[in-house]
Amino acid sequence: MKKTYRKITSRSPLGRRTFLHGMGAVMGLPLLEGMTAPLLSAAETAPAIPSRLAFIFFPNGAIMPDWRPEGEGHDYKLSKTLQPLAKVKDDCLIISGLAHDKARPNGDGAGDHARCSGAFLTSSQPRKTGGADIHLGISIDQVAAGKIGHLTPLPSLELGTEAGRKAGVCDSGYSCAYQSNVSWRSPTQPMAKEINPKLAFERLFGMSVQDVKQRQDRDFYRSSILDLVSEDANNLQKRLGKTDSRKMDEYFTSVREIEQRIGRSESTKRELPPGFDFPDGVPSDITEHIRLMYDILTLAFQTDSTRVATFMLANAGSNRRYGHLDVKEAHHQMSHHRNDEAKMADIQKIDQFLVTEYSRFLQKLKSIPERDGTLLDNCTIVYSSGISDANRHFHHDLPLVIGGRGAGKIKTGRHLNLKEETPMANLFLSLLDNIGTPVSEFGDSTGKLNGLA
Repeated sequence: MKKTYRKITSRSPLGRRTFLHGMGAVMGLPLLEGMTAPLLSAAETAPAIPSRLAFIFFPNGAIMPDWRPEGEGHDYKLSKTLQPLAKVKDDCLIISGLAHDKARPNGDGAGDHARCSGAFLTSSQPRKTGGADIHLGISIDQVAAGKIGHLTPLPSLELGTEAGRKAGVCDSGYSCAYQSNVSWRSPTQPMAKEINPKLAFERLFGMSVQDVKQRQDRDFYRSSILDLVSEDANNLQKRLGKTDSRKMDEYFTSVREIEQRIGRSESTKRELPPGFDFPDGVPSDITEHIRLMYDILTLAFQTDSTRVATFMLANAGSNRRYGHLDVKEAHHQMSHHRNDEAKMADIQKIDQFLVTEYSRFLQKLKSIPERDGTLLDNCTIVYSSGISDANRHFHHDLPLVIGGRGAGKIKTGRHLNLKEETPMANLFLSLLDNIGTPVSEFGDSTGKLNGLA
């Protein structure tokens, strides 16, 4: 259903669903004091703060002895790999003991990487096929999006850093679709992820990527999205108090900074031979790529452009190289380390690097005020993998961190050590409850997970 957006005037009420728009662009706003009082019209009441839900997938499991925290409850110590979470320790819940049984062979033989990503958010067994007859299950993010997606411009947002094939065989007879996607709209339809920061940014702010001429003109003049909505922005600024005005200045600064970083990533592209088309706006530096995607996700949640998101830091079984960490061997290749200490040490560097970037994301969310707390307080950011020990392809005692308090539904600052073989789907049931989209069962769930609140 096509959404319409009200133009800002000096008389229009400033509700939560107010947008800046102009020249085909639509720009959401952060939560402002003026949206709750006194600029609200008499017909409006103070809106509830939205709860956001995101799932961050990382590939190839982890070196679990360096991941597991020491101790339980509030009295625990961060492990070596989780040390980057020190600044947000009180905002995180670390959970041990969860399992994905549907990522196991269960009679289907090899293919653990395709199964681990396929089951990651569906808790369903992927059909082993290299053809078009793929079959899985609806993922938790799409269950939530199906119920609350109509409340935001984007029902959900799917991000990644590695392109994936939608057809063909990628892992021991499994379709590449399983290995490249964690978000599934239906058992036969994955949600394509966006790996290009520029296209993700334009999608977030309503720019038409189909109008090639318009995009070329915008690139030529280097216009900012802020220029396109300047009239609405000026009308809005005239109505804001000091606190809201400062908040809007910070928001506009963040938007412009991301635009500039996308521009810099384009200007540093290497020259390629004729006939090769360099992906538009995809940074060659993996750290910058990951950070751009995290920052775009921050804007999406800050402006209530969506409340549901997924982010694949890499595809399942990714063989990416992390040369900037002084790691020479490819990731998946190394993950079958056979207890080689040098390889395990290199994998731990990758694990810790990815946790560092996750921590940076959480700190960014925490730096943004929202009502009486922070944006992070109203988020549930699940960071996990579908494999624990990749050397042995284990799918139990999965590495998992939840960042954020889920709008008061999650008690953080703890390590929750669950009974072995607790289905991951039990956590999903509880998270769907928390975001206001309850279901009676999901995947291989056996009941809701106790101990979150």
